[in-house]
Amino acid sequence: MKPKLSVIAGQVPQYKQTNNSSVGFSFGDPEPCLDNRLTNYIGVFANTDGIYAPPISLHGLIKLLHVNAQHAPILYFKRNMILKWLKPSAFVSRKTLGKFAFDYLWSGNSYLQVVRNRLGGVLKLKHLPSITMRYTTESGVYAQIRSDGSVTRFKKGEVIQIKEYDPSQGIYGIPQYYGGIQSALLNEDATLFRRRYYKNGAHMGFIFSMADPNLSHEDEGKLKEAIKNSKGVGNFRSLFFNNRSGKTDADKAIKITPVGDISTKDEFERIKRITLNDMLSMHRAQEALSGQSSGDSAGFGNLDRITSAYYNNEVVPLQQDILQINDYLPRSAHIGFDVPAYSDLLNTPDEKD
Repeated sequence: MKPKLSVIAGQVPQYKQTNNSSVGFSFGDPEPCLDNRLTNYIGVFANTDGIYAPPISLHGLIKLLHVNAQHAPILYFKRNMILKWLKPSAFVSRKTLGKFAFDYLWSGNSYLQVVRNRLGGVLKLKHLPSITMRYTTESGVYAQIRSDGSVTRFKKGEVIQIKEYDPSQGIYGIPQYYGGIQSALLNEDATLFRRRYYKNGAHMGFIFSMADPNLSHEDEGKLKEAIKNSKGVGNFRSLFFNNRSGKTDADKAIKITPVGDISTKDEFERIKRITLNDMLSMHRAQEALSGQSSGDSAGFGNLDRITSAYYNNEVVPLQQDILQINDYLPRSAHIGFDVPAYSDLLNTPDEKD
């Protein structure tokens, strides 16, 4: 003779049971475990209009900016460091160069339009968004894809492009962080999983089991309601199980079995820490300067020396990349950067405690 069972699990539907029936519950709906890759290297091919398509999805890279808490802020920080020492110029504004530098960081390509006067002299440099710019099969000619699908072609030599070097092709650049995209996506996946875990309300908290054939139905109902409301709506769901036969596998009549201990059952903190280190590595970012902490060290260290090292090893090379636009401009239109006073701080001895 099978024992009679009385079961409740949060808002799980109630079922009528007979002496010979058994009840099974399936918790949670199926979830996809594979994401479509935002970027795939497909090579460079020209379409029937004579326009080369980028080897990776620029729209995918734009979406990637919002994938986690580190990626975009680090790129913006680099942009700010580049502009920090910009010398004012009558030909290019700080705002224009800021957009130009940020395009270079997120896409590996950046573009400026040279606006000239009637005599052919340079009036100003105008920013062209890299997400809309394409190179054509005509040497030195660029095109811009409008939002309505129309194409604007520029004159030969009217557009300045700087790009990261890609050994697979020489038409478009590839951003330096490209190899770390999967770590960025894993960081996002871990965060979304944790949010769903808390939000969907379908996970289990614990199983409250007992074997008391003398428990009244009224008291049993009160016990069920107390367990159901103990954590509030949207939190852990717990299961109440009363075996009215009075037979148990253990000596205790009441037994608590935890099944939803997230602190020990998942790898959330470890994944977040590892992917953070990957993010810092793929951007060559100093955690002390980027507002991040991997938890591997007790403090940030000497910020002046860290800033000096970052300036010399990262900011100066980026500024030199930006200065490539001077190769296309007359000397009177050249841009430049000031040198901060602490740039040689690395050559000074450490202060004694």
